[in-house]
Amino acid sequence: MAYGGSDAAGLADTLVSDLGLTGVAFTNVRNGCATGGSALTSAMLAVRSGAASVALAVGFDEHPPGAFAPEPQEWGLPEAYGAAGLMVTTQFFGAKIARYLHDFDISRDALAAVAEKAYRNGALNPRAWRREPRTAAEILAAPMVNDPLTKLMFCTPGQGGAAVVVADRATAARLGGPSVRIRSVAVRTRPFGSFEVFAPWVPGGELTSVTRDASRAAFEAAGVGAADIDVVQVQDTESGAEIMHLAECGFCDDGEQERLLADGDTEISGRLPVNTDGGCLANGEPIGASGLRQVIEVVEQLRGRCGDRQVPGEPRLGFTHVYGAPGVSACTVLEAVR
Repeated sequence: MAYGGSDAAGLADTLVSDLGLTGVAFTNVRNGCATGGSALTSAMLAVRSGAASVALAVGFDEHPPGAFAPEPQEWGLPEAYGAAGLMVTTQFFGAKIARYLHDFDISRDALAAVAEKAYRNGALNPRAWRREPRTAAEILAAPMVNDPLTKLMFCTPGQGGAAVVVADRATAARLGGPSVRIRSVAVRTRPFGSFEVFAPWVPGGELTSVTRDASRAAFEAAGVGAADIDVVQVQDTESGAEIMHLAECGFCDDGEQERLLADGDTEISGRLPVNTDGGCLANGEPIGASGLRQVIEVVEQLRGRCGDRQVPGEPRLGFTHVYGAPGVSACTVLEAVR
């Protein structure tokens, strides 16, 4: 069985022309930035249920330069919403991180530090398209897009493809090679009271978070906690996203991120390596492929195949997280089988 998705580059099932006209069941998946995670969930469930011994999750996309330009009617919103410029996602990201920095006393230097790390890691990744290291000073001095985020604090949509093969234990043993087990996958949609892309309103009281819900579900299903994870991928559409998602996924407390960055904890050699391949900032965000790209990076880390960007000490557990409009998140926990 095969499951695949693309947001803007056509129906994924047209890939059968290239993969071979075998009659395999192929289901199209389209779930925003969680498309890859949703395809992987479907593939995993097909194998676990016994419906397939091998399943494929695939995603690809090609987007024009610049910010995404969705139409309001596609998201159940009035035309006036688009006329006011609120469909431009960079405005949402700027507003959300500005509030977060204020509430938890985090400086803009932390935003620059996230991007600086991403470009440094991307320079070690032959698949990244941004492979030139940038200094924090360059990043802060780049043109302002939406305060407090500069141009070099944003990824661009980009283009690319990714695929993951899921097999049952018997098939994996027959194929040989180092295996990585999916401990859990969880996909969640936004709860009441969350502040999301294309749903930017805030009721009274404490904010909720779809990322907190998805990560909690993934950890509970895997039987592990955030403290057990050796290598992490979190959504970094822009620098602020990585900062917020580290706390929402349970890897630190709100407001602790600036210290983690300053102490080098999120570096490849740190105690919590984050976005070791450069994340979206260095790789772009082709929507259909982005979540699977995260999984592939963690799988390669757990197999010890990442060369100059390899996390030391034989990592055993990895975690991935994606987030996107209109408030959907997908998380996975992966384990090296040794």
